[in-house]
Amino acid sequence: MNTDLTFIYDGKCPFCNHFAELLELKGKIKNINILDGRKNKELINSLLDKGYDIDKGAILLNGDNIYHGAEAINTVCKKISNPSGNLLKLLSKVFESKKRTNFLFPFLVRARRFALISKGVPTSLV
Repeated sequence: MNTDLTFIYDGKCPFCNHFAELLELKGKIKNINILDGRKNKELINSLLDKGYDIDKGAILLNGDNIYHGAEAINTVCKKISNPSGNLLKLLSKVFESKKRTNFLFPFLVRARRFALISKGVPTSLV
C-alpha cells in the first residue's frame, strides 16, 4: 500500500482506538496507514530513540516529518476532508484549530491514562 501518512496510536486506549477507527472509516484521508503502536513495538522504539514517546501522544509520520501529540492530532484533523459521521465532524472542527488542540490535549492524555488504569492495562507501550 502506498501511503503518504502513517498515524500511530495506542490501541488499548478506548479514546485513541475510537478516533483511529473514525479516521480509517470516515475520515476520507487518502493514502493513510493507521497503526496500533502496541502491535508495532520496533517502530515505537525507533521513534522513542528519536525523542517521540507514544505514551505522551499519538504520532503522525508524513514523509520525513514527524508530528507528535497535539501537533499530530491537529495535523491529521486538518487533512480530513468532508468527514462522514457527526462525531468525526465535531472532532475535526475542534482539533483543526492549533490553539484548541494545544489547550485540550493535556486533558486527553490524562483521560487516556485514567482509562488504561481503570481497565488494568499498562499505561506505557515501551
